[in-house]
Amino acid sequence: MASSAVLLLPPPNLSNSLSLSSRTPPLFSLFKTNTTFSSAAASKALSRRPPLVVTVSAALQALIFDCDGVILESEHLHRQAYNDAFAHFNVRCPSSSSSQPLNWTPEFYDVFQNLVGGGKPKMRWYFKENGWPTSTVFDYSPENNEEREKLIDILQDWKTERYKEIIKSGTVEPRPGVLRLMDEAKASGRKLAVCSAATKSSVIMCLENLIGMERFQSLDCFLAGDDVKQKKPDPSIYVTAAEKLGVSEKDCMVVEDSVIGLQAATGAGMPCVISYTSSTADQDFKEAAAIYPDLSNVRLTDLESLLKNEVPAN
Repeated sequence: MASSAVLLLPPPNLSNSLSLSSRTPPLFSLFKTNTTFSSAAASKALSRRPPLVVTVSAALQALIFDCDGVILESEHLHRQAYNDAFAHFNVRCPSSSSSQPLNWTPEFYDVFQNLVGGGKPKMRWYFKENGWPTSTVFDYSPENNEEREKLIDILQDWKTERYKEIIKSGTVEPRPGVLRLMDEAKASGRKLAVCSAATKSSVIMCLENLIGMERFQSLDCFLAGDDVKQKKPDPSIYVTAAEKLGVSEKDCMVVEDSVIGLQAATGAGMPCVISYTSSTADQDFKEAAAIYPDLSNVRLTDLESLLKNEVPAN
């Protein structure tokens, strides 16, 4: 459905007398006669003429989903996988007084995962703030970038495999309304994409298991954190998606669950709706086009109508 910006063009200034020739623009065809109108007569006629309306169209051409938090409510699953990795490698930060391996609590992770996007950036930030840990990878705190990146890579790879095991267990379902909205978009001829900050292998596994192979293979664009240099809230992933889809950013609608994703979408010039989770419900979504608890009652026509914005010109 096209949205319209309505521009009202006021009548032009008229001189004391106005002669209209055969070259008169269409706007003045109402006054074309073989005689000369006085300004008073012309102004009176113009007052009876409806203002000229110029319609500037924008249409919903592509629907773009985030994965974690939008297609599936995954925060607690990721936290479980991180903690399993920390336990497996006996990760211990020097700032901790606990005799147990590092363990991110639900309260901490609900805040943390909305401040730092992506798995490796999360661990990198945490270890910088709390001290680089000892582990079975290194029995000392790694002191140079090469050792630190090796530790991060090993932890992230193990965590990703553990996360896959959880997803493949068959106990995880897509969030309400997601599959129906995807099917509506494809059936209507809109382009469909998924853009996630997570690692590509992790996102592929989630999509194959949760939306099904047929829907996954029918996506017009799929981008993961590996495909861009900067993670959300940087808009790179959405700018890249628009380029690959071949559509203007303003004609895309993004579905996100967090303020980080919202900032990435709006930073790319894309309208964004929020389908929040229990861990993101209290975030500031004032820049969102709409806010929903889930997508169970959201139809494609609802998203189309959000792009409709008629503004009279001054």
